[in-house]
Amino acid sequence: MDASRLTAIDVHTHVLASVTEKERSGSGSDALAGTFGTIPELTVPELADYYRERSMAAIVFTVDSVTRIGRGPRVSNEEIAEQATEYADTLIPFASVDPGRGAEAVRIARRLIDEHHVRGFKFHPSDQGFFPNDPAAYPLYEVIAEAGLPALFHSGQTGVGSGQRGGGGIRLKYSNPMHLDDVAVDFPDMPIIIAHPSVPWQDEALAVAGHKPQVYIDLSGWSPTYFPPQLVAQANSLLRKKVLFGSDFPALSPDRWLADFAKLDIKEEVRPLILKENAVRLFGLDGPGEPGEV
Repeated sequence: MDASRLTAIDVHTHVLASVTEKERSGSGSDALAGTFGTIPELTVPELADYYRERSMAAIVFTVDSVTRIGRGPRVSNEEIAEQATEYADTLIPFASVDPGRGAEAVRIARRLIDEHHVRGFKFHPSDQGFFPNDPAAYPLYEVIAEAGLPALFHSGQTGVGSGQRGGGGIRLKYSNPMHLDDVAVDFPDMPIIIAHPSVPWQDEALAVAGHKPQVYIDLSGWSPTYFPPQLVAQANSLLRKKVLFGSDFPALSPDRWLADFAKLDIKEEVRPLILKENAVRLFGLDGPGEPGEV
């Protein structure tokens, strides 16, 4: 990937449609309907075209929450990884493995790394129903850390299940970013990305990212218009090299996010760090550095 040609790197995008589907039923986004309404469902090739048109790169993934919902993701990790190799100038494939799979999760992660060359892992503690610092998840983290790959964790409130009876069974408690402080201590060489402004735990996320060298924050899922003032202040100062652009597409488009970001009180010298340069460094896109190097 030639990072010099890119205007931005979106570190948080979802693949909601498979190239093998004859029709798109909309079921992949039903859980988000209460927050975002109807959202587009794109395949990996369609995502590649979308981001190429904008001279951007994007990290793409699914979410595996089989333990909670009883079925695997609508789009497989393997499909995403294999398709992404055809668009390596634009897409960076992450994988998602439900820690509730136990020993099977470890085997799956190893295979995805060794055979499909995924570049990181996505976790959604509320959707997957686990505390990130549960020792039962540690064998899975060990595989990720040994490979030198980053782990991206959803944090804070979620659109999944919002407005549904009982919140669709989603428990917000799992996504307090303070749980990631333990993970950062126990896996000091595994880069960790705390996804989203962590409502209602923004201060916890800032504390963990400020204290642990390998912890980053992505800004996806919320329009910059609604960023808490303390997040903006630290993005401009102490965390200027640890904050990453993310949209949460297709829930929020990069076009909307960037238009609102342009109005945010961010220092001019900090804007390119957030939009691209921090991600280039984190993912080793600037030359000899390895992916995940911090």
